[in-house]
Formats: sequence, structure tokens, C-alpha cells
Amino acid sequence: MHSALARINNVSSLFSTCLMVLLAAVALSSLFVTADPKGRIDVVSLKVYNAKAKRYPFKEQEFGFVKFDVDADLTPLFNWNTKQLFVYLEAEYANSQGVNNTIVLWDRIVSRKEDAHVVVSSGRNKYKLKELYESFKNTSPATFSLKYNVMPYVGLLTYGEAARTDGQEIPEARDAIA
Repeated sequence: MHSALARINNVSSLFSTCLMVLLAAVALSSLFVTADPKGRIDVVSLKVYNAKAKRYPFKEQEFGFVKFDVDADLTPLFNWNTKQLFVYLEAEYANSQGVNNTIVLWDRIVSRKEDAHVVVSSGRNKYKLKELYESFKNTSPATFSLKYNVMPYVGLLTYGEAARTDGQEIPEARDAIA
């Protein structure tokens, strides 16, 4: 005859094994769900200004300011295993030394399927657009892309892209912010 502690141990082992199998089934089943969200990005304006960096007050650096419109329907990404989406606007360009740069300009967290239709009109960059080599001269045209990260309750993070623009020239820097 088994003791009470042995019986409790057997029941808890069975329960935890069943729970792990269920969680593995949820994680595996959500990998096979494919969604292709569509979106649109319009860069309204891209301006570059000379300014003093906060960290180095005697050094001038070029800062870029972007105004954009985003319209993306991300509702197909929500399923039984989606906890939230991390949506972000990214700028990609190559500087004068040939180094590829990728900069996140704006982001948003979408927690509900009802909020998954992302519409931003006349949005501005939330984070600084600046070149580490202090100047945007001789850089390649910048492409802007709207990307997402699906954060599941259980399983692997998945990444994707909802929209992309063609290359846009980065203009010459202006002296004053007007």
C-alpha cells in the first residue's frame, strides 16, 4: 500500500506531464498558422538638421526628422496563442563607409485584436535618427519598413514585415530648425 505522500506525488506528476504536453501542442500548432498582414507606409517628409548633441555640447551632429503615415491591418496575426504584438518602423541605409545601419524610429505594442488595425497619420519619429559618423553625406537611399514581432503565450517569437517603401534620398542638412 502506498502512503499519502506517494499518491500526491503520482497525481502531481501526472498533472504536470499532461500540462507540459498540452503547452507543447499549443506551441507547435501555432507554428503552422500562417498569416500575411498587409500594410502601407508613406514617408511624408524627411528633413535633416545640424544640432549640438546632448552628450557632446561642443560637437555638431546631423539629426533626421521623419513624418510618416502608417495603415496596417495586423488582425490575421492574432490567434489562440498570441499574447501581444510589437510593431515598429525601421529605417535602413548604408553610410559613406559602406556600413549598413538599421534604426528603429517608432514603435507600438498591440495587446488586443480589436486594436490590431494600426493607423498613424502624421506620425513623427519617437527615437533619434542620427548617423554615428556625424553626417548623412554620401549615404545610400533609406528604405523604411514596418515590422512586427508576435509574442506568444507559449512558444517561439516570430518576426515579420508588413510593409516596405522604396529607397528615399536623405537630404542635405539644414542649419536651423524652423
